[in-house]
Parts: sequence; C-alpha cells; structure tokens
Amino acid sequence: MSQETEYVLSKALEEAILVCKVTGRPLLVKGEPGTGKTLLAEYIANTMKVPLFRWHVKSTTVAQSGLYHYDALSRLNDARFSEFSSEGGRDPRDPSQYIRLEGMGQAFAHDGESVLLIDEIDKADIEFPNDLLLELDRCEFLIEETGDWVRAQHRPFVVITSNNEKELPDAFLRRCIFHYIEFPDAEFMTQIVKVHFPEIQRELLESSLRVFYQLREQNLLKHPSTSELIDWLQILSHQGLTKITDQIKDAPFLGTLLKNEEDYFQIQRKVSRRTLI
Repeated sequence: MSQETEYVLSKALEEAILVCKVTGRPLLVKGEPGTGKTLLAEYIANTMKVPLFRWHVKSTTVAQSGLYHYDALSRLNDARFSEFSSEGGRDPRDPSQYIRLEGMGQAFAHDGESVLLIDEIDKADIEFPNDLLLELDRCEFLIEETGDWVRAQHRPFVVITSNNEKELPDAFLRRCIFHYIEFPDAEFMTQIVKVHFPEIQRELLESSLRVFYQLREQNLLKHPSTSELIDWLQILSHQGLTKITDQIKDAPFLGTLLKNEEDYFQIQRKVSRRTLI
C-alpha cells in the first residue's frame, strides 16, 4: 500500500463514502480531470488501512480483463517446446498455472477487506459497465479454463471514476452511489493547498490563487486543475518566491498551468494586446 495520501474531503463526499460503506454499493465519482477522483481511492484505502487494487480502463478493455488473464500462448509453447520439470517449471496439463488474477479478481480473492479502483470507466465501450453488473453484485466470477470460482469473503469498497466522456447505462447507475466532485472554490482550494504546503507564505498563496482563478475564467481548451496548481506552487516555492504579481501577463512559469499550444498562444496574444490584467 502506498504512503499516506494527502486529501481534503468535502462534507458531501464524506456522506457519500459513508452511504457506500453502509449499503455496500460502489461509489461512482465524476468530475473534471484533476479534481482528485483517482487519489480518492488511495485516501480511502489508507484511512481503512487496507490494500488498494487497481483496474485502469482503456478503450479496448473488456469485462474479463479486470478479472483474470489466461496465458494460452505460453501454455501452448510449453506444451510444444518444453519438457515439464517438477523443479519449478509449469505443467501445460494444468491450466491453473497459466491464470493470473487482475485488479477486480485480486480484490475478490483477497482474504480481508480491500478497496478496488475501477478508473475511467467511461473510456471503454458503452456496454462495458453493464457487463460488470453480475460480478459487482455478487462479488464472484468463474474461471472458465479451470472451472474454479473466485468468491469474495469480504465485499471490497469499490470506487469507480468517470470523466463524463460517455453516458453510463441506467442499469449500471442504479447500482452505484453517485458523487460529483465540483471544482473547489478559492476557500476550499486554500485548505487543499495547505495540506500539501503547510508552511506556504500567505501572500504567495493568495496572489497565486488570484492568477490561477483568473486563468480558469479564460476560454481555454483545458483549464488548469488542482494538480497543475500544486505543481505551480511547488516551483514557485522552490524558487524562493514569497509573492507574485496579481496579473496573468507577469506571472512566472505559466507553462506549468497551460497544457497545450493553443491555450498558451491565446494567453500570449491577450497579453500582447494588454487585454489581460
């Protein structure tokens, strides 16, 4: 398990976590990138003092890929080209030796409580969430190649994140406890920053936040998020700055906050025309 995760919870998120613990329902977390959806799973695992199992979803992901992987190619090669040795070799006659449990499968097989993160579920095919309903409800699955069942002794705390790239099926949504992480206002962001930089100079924090929120008000393709702000404050502190200008055009290290050339050049054009304060 990773080192203790720094995280600040809103009251609404605390309530959503409590509901999930009581009901056993998965926690579906939505919000714009950089609002701490993935870090939330780490935080819950650390506060519960249990292991965290991860399943990072891709566009090609199918339901079984989070349960287990069957290495049929290695088994075929062993059967064709290798002589089975009882001294450490795998026996191609035994398919169980070619099974590797993946994130969800590891969480179900774990003999204690755990947290399971299913990250960015909306990246996969639209039917993908529905394919998980049976496994999430029953916390069990069949390994077809061996006929063995993997059944959870303890239902894991499931955190599912989504960036709203696709609408999720209604049947799936009904089985989840939903929470939307709103982007923090300046007051809540101050609490978040102080967790990461407890000794930050007050003037540096206040002036940096003014520039940060001014940037977020611009018509950018990608608005700077909390993670970019933390990186920016890290370099500002590293350089020994105790305060920066309140004007975007004079703010240092803006490349830390802007993530593509269109946004960068848009800001530069506004600066050259003196349309940014």
